[in-house]
Parts: sequence; structure tokens; C-alpha cells
Amino acid sequence: MNQRFSVSLQKIINELNLKTFYAPRDPAQMHIFSMDINRPGLPLSGFLDYFDVERIQVMGMTENAYLRQFPSEHIASVLDSYFALKPPVVILSRDIEPMEELLAAAEKHGVFILGSDDATAPFTSALLGFLAVELAPRVTRHGVLVEVYGEGILLLGDSGVGKSETAIELVKRGHRLIADDAVEIRRVSNKTLVGSSPENIRHFLELRGVGIINVRRLFGMGAIKMTEKIDMIIQLEPWDQSKVYDRMGMDNEYTNILDLQIPSTTIPVRPGRNLAIIIEVAAMNNRQKKMGYNAAAELLERLGMADDIPESMNTDWDAY
Repeated sequence: MNQRFSVSLQKIINELNLKTFYAPRDPAQMHIFSMDINRPGLPLSGFLDYFDVERIQVMGMTENAYLRQFPSEHIASVLDSYFALKPPVVILSRDIEPMEELLAAAEKHGVFILGSDDATAPFTSALLGFLAVELAPRVTRHGVLVEVYGEGILLLGDSGVGKSETAIELVKRGHRLIADDAVEIRRVSNKTLVGSSPENIRHFLELRGVGIINVRRLFGMGAIKMTEKIDMIIQLEPWDQSKVYDRMGMDNEYTNILDLQIPSTTIPVRPGRNLAIIIEVAAMNNRQKKMGYNAAAELLERLGMADDIPESMNTDWDAY
């Protein structure tokens, strides 16, 4: 969690279609580390304490109008003090043309000046969303990530247990593959994990006895997806006769990834079990649980065993 990630300024320029007004060096060599941004209202008024030198600075119509009410000498002095703090980049929104004093200060202190045609609010929203993904804490897990009925299902288990074979069966049934073998998981918010595949193995899948296949080329574009939110984790393991498996689904199990608790379940594997159908049902059942319905709890209530239902599972069954 303490590892820091970065994104090149060139990638931001390409993603958000930004114009370059001044670049002291190659933007591909300039890296951004902070997923926060700043509107420099207070710094332009002279309050320079607590200034975060790693944040991207966004100037809109308000900052531009504020500066233009002063004489040129005052504007130059204010911007010189501001750019002396060495912000990584200043982006002008609303198709604002940079004033001469701003360009002079940027050249003096070696600060990038970029521009966007978008209004300030939607631009900052798009920028924050992009930075949240690119700079998110991340971890790589050995497994398979598939989308089943709109639910992101992360399949985990030892090598050879049947994760890739199950993924192919799910793809044939109309679902989509996101990643096989290595799943890169990013925490993009305090509630959400998003999984993707490393670029060098994206869309490839290994089937023992067959070899490496390209899922996109075999099954078409509709069979793959670039990223997907992780809604559920399914642990596949060989059937153990001595182990007692949950048959009711009353216990809510979770797996901790990047300090987030993700609903999880264990599915035993043995010959004759159709794992693809089981995972489809598990995905639909997980969605119902998120909506507040639990079939096991309703069954216990019908059997007159309502006292055995955990408080967290009580709901209004008439709604279903």
C-alpha cells in the first residue's frame, strides 16, 4: 500500500486531448505522482502556505478574471511567486489563452503550461477519474477475472484446478474474459476494486493440452473486456471429503484485498460438476444479496426458524 505509482504527463495529454502552450522538456519524461489537483485561488491571492508541489494546477475562468483586474506588473509579481513553488503543470480550461505574464513566469521556472477546451468542472472530473485509476494502489493476483451477467467474478485457486477451462466455458456461454493467469487489481476508490490484465498477456489464455489461445481472435470482440469491477471472489479447490462445505449460504464470507472486504465463496471441484453453470448461479445470487435478498434466510423463515436468521440478513421478502 505504501508503494507510489506515477503517470507520464504525455499520457495525460493524450488521454484528455490537451494543448501544449509551453513545455520545458519532453512531457513523456515528466511524471505525476499525486491523484489530487488544485485550483490556485488562495496561492494567487498571496497565501502560499501548505502548497502541495506535486499536484496538478487547474486554472479556469475565475482565476483568469481575478488576475486580469490587476496591472501587468502586479500580475507578473504574483505569478512569479506562484511558479517559483515549481508546480508540475498548470492547465488552463475553457479554451483560455495564456497571458504573456503567465508564459514568462512558466519559462523562467520551467513549468509546463497546457490547455483544454472543456469547461472547468467536467474537465477536473475527467482528470480526477483518470488519475484515480492510473495512480491507484494495486496488487497482482494469480487467477482469472471474468464478467458474468454484469458481475465481476475473480476465480482463484491452485494451478491446474480448472480456472482457465471454466473461463472458456463461460466465454462460450456469452460471458466475457478480462484477465487470465495474472490479474492486476487496483483500488480506485474506498469501495471499489477494478481488475485488468497486464498488457503483454491481454486476451491470451492457457489451456493445458491445447496451449495458448487468443480469446479475442477465436470468439470475437464481444468475448473480452478491458477492465471490470470485482464484485465477488470464488475460490476453486479440489473436493475434500473431510471438509464441511457451506450448503445453506447463511455465512457471509469475505476476502481482504487492498484493505477492502470482497464477498467470497469456496466451490469444491470434482468430476461431473458443471462449474460454469455454478458460477453463473453464484453471480446472480450475489447480485440478489446486494439487493437485500437471501434465499437461505427466506427458506428458514418459511420453516419457522426465523430466530436462526442473522440480523444482518433480515429483509422484507414480500418485495420479492
